[in-house]
Amino acid sequence: MPLTFSNPSRAFQEARNAVGFTGYDGVFEIQFFVEVDALASLGAVPHTPTTPESRWLAAFDAMRASILEVAREAHANSRRTYYTLTAADFR
Repeated sequence: MPLTFSNPSRAFQEARNAVGFTGYDGVFEIQFFVEVDALASLGAVPHTPTTPESRWLAAFDAMRASILEVAREAHANSRRTYYTLTAADFR
């Protein structure tokens, strides 16, 4: 069964300095985190003065399709229940 992202929610995790989201492989829940450095390297960070949380969530939303594709590739290469996506994953 392919990895799906039926739950569109995402959350900024200050302690991890990342945005977290969830994917599903059948009945298995897979946790993903995208480091803020990776979001910054994608160039989608708004320049308007906002809180760090809203800035990183907006960057995630702007690049959601690319992020989900990278998440699918990561999961296809190694079936785990937890992934941290870094800037290197987007090259």
